[in-house]
Amino acid sequence: MTDDLLARVRAGDGQAFAELVDPFRRELQVHCYRMLGSVEDAEDAMQDTLVAAWRGLAAFEERSSVRTWLYRVATSRCLNALRTARRRPRSAVPAPDIEPPEPSRLAEVTWVEPYPDQLLEGIPTTAPGPEARYEAGEAISLAFITAVQLLPPRQRAVLILRDVLGYSSREVAGMLHATEQSIASALKRARATLRREIGAPDKSPPPPTPNSPVEQQLVARFTRAYATGDIDGLVGLLTDDVLLAMPPLPLLYQGRELAARFHTAVTFRQGRTYRCIPTRANGQPAFGLYIEDPHARVLHANGLMVLTLAGDKICAITRFDNSVLPGFGLPRTLPDS
Repeated sequence: MTDDLLARVRAGDGQAFAELVDPFRRELQVHCYRMLGSVEDAEDAMQDTLVAAWRGLAAFEERSSVRTWLYRVATSRCLNALRTARRRPRSAVPAPDIEPPEPSRLAEVTWVEPYPDQLLEGIPTTAPGPEARYEAGEAISLAFITAVQLLPPRQRAVLILRDVLGYSSREVAGMLHATEQSIASALKRARATLRREIGAPDKSPPPPTPNSPVEQQLVARFTRAYATGDIDGLVGLLTDDVLLAMPPLPLLYQGRELAARFHTAVTFRQGRTYRCIPTRANGQPAFGLYIEDPHARVLHANGLMVLTLAGDKICAITRFDNSVLPGFGLPRTLPDS
């Protein structure tokens, strides 16, 4: 940033403001997504951030970088959104004719949405600060995003700023107008919650490298099982403690036996099979699911599925409804060719 650019912005030059903030737009939107768990809410918070930054530029005293200042504004907008948001309603129970098996438990978080990988392009993958604890892939995974939503808003902000973005306690205290002692206390509680929800980083084998031969083979076997209704082949790809989730429905199924029962009773009922259109979400393999219309030569969308991998197995399957498909450029129907 040059003094001339900042002077132009302060003089009301909108083009100069765009030049100032454009390098940080994508990472700020990801930050808002981590805070809010929703792509739509993150976009709204991002727009609020830009408006607040434009209006509040006079308060920027250049004691920190523009990037840090923008994160401060974005965090404030997200905290405001969390404070004013109404309690999200539970989704309706499944239709009676589906008759799903009894779930292992009910999910506490049902509003998380998948984040298209195309929106992650151009964002640095290295830890942006020396005190970051999570790598970029871990910090955008569905498991992490879901667990973070269980934290109170302030703990959520502290954990993301400290352990994901790597800001120091002093910097975070300045961003949140708090003492370093209160930041340390909030971080300790937040870390304890995340350990309980997702365990230690080395608890399970790491996922294969994206688009590696191991991942490609696993994805091919999965799509083949869905295309043929091969429940045994599908179950053979799962870890013993695999978790099935389906936001916004609150149902959770844990373990291979329950996964097999669910797919028998629901997914592949009445001989259903699926065409899987590959995409990626949250740094993970994902698919648009399409099912044949018995009365027309067309395939209808049946949601989006995201796989969480551990080594050469699938440790979680998360299915979202059709409302998320537009964000991935996926249509509601496909020709049955």
